[in-house]
Amino acid sequence: MVVLVVATTSDAASATPAAAFLAMPGWTPGPTIPDGVESFANGGEVRLLRHARGIVEEDDLDLRWEAATGERVSEVVLLSRHTAVSNRPALTVHPIGVPHLREGEDVPPQGGRPGWAALPSPRIGPWLRLLRRIAADRGLVPEFEITLEGTHHGPVTNTPTLFVEIGSTEEYWGRQDAADAVALLLWKGLGLGEEEFVGNWHGNGEKVLLGIGGGHYAPRHMDIVTKDGVWVGHLLSGYSLPMEEPKQMNGKNTADVGGMWKHSIKVSYEATKAAFPGGEIIAHIDQKSFKGWQKNAITIYLQQLNIRVGKPNDFF
Repeated sequence: MVVLVVATTSDAASATPAAAFLAMPGWTPGPTIPDGVESFANGGEVRLLRHARGIVEEDDLDLRWEAATGERVSEVVLLSRHTAVSNRPALTVHPIGVPHLREGEDVPPQGGRPGWAALPSPRIGPWLRLLRRIAADRGLVPEFEITLEGTHHGPVTNTPTLFVEIGSTEEYWGRQDAADAVALLLWKGLGLGEEEFVGNWHGNGEKVLLGIGGGHYAPRHMDIVTKDGVWVGHLLSGYSLPMEEPKQMNGKNTADVGGMWKHSIKVSYEATKAAFPGGEIIAHIDQKSFKGWQKNAITIYLQQLNIRVGKPNDFF
């Protein structure tokens, strides 16, 4: 089983940390697979793939690698730029998917498949905390914000996946100090050199946060995930839970509330459960981000799916 780290030469925020990672010891050239995807190997478990197209455009790279090499893929890590209206420098980690889009009607603006949520990598929480330590040690904080993002965009993958991004403008995408921090995250997180893997999931009944609601940077969920020992799956921001207000909600009949919100919750829960076998998936609701009728509908639907709703202290 191998881990794929994927980078593109078309994006400085992807190419620069990939180059810094490749400058570390132990790399050997690997095969070039169809469509011009070159590769490098480090030990028996880590492969870096590099191509020239948009990072969200290359679907099914895990399956394509398996078909070309015979090596089974355990997880995928993708390196990319981050953009934000605020233009604030940031290093981010997040799961991917577009579960709120309707198949046959919506076109994903940044890759993925409508209605789909990737398996979230169990490393998301542990790597966020590791990245915060690395960034602080290297003097990137407070200039850079180190944060989660909500579930969004592609590409389509079939194994546990996470994105690591550098933002938020061209001035920062190619910053060598930020790239070096991401490279060190990969080195330490993937257990290279004398390091131990960070974020291996053992499935001993640990609790896993499924984030429901809030803004793109998941501030209420971040308050929990920054604490040691917390695992995190999908993070559904408000835009991933489109809800149509009913004229009148009849008791516990959530069918009165239209929109893709139920599908988004269901597939994100199922993907999180599959990525964390043996874990207890607990929904954490950003209460203040919803109107009363929305919160009521979501709570009822979670009960129907037998998904426990937790408060912050329930995750520790």
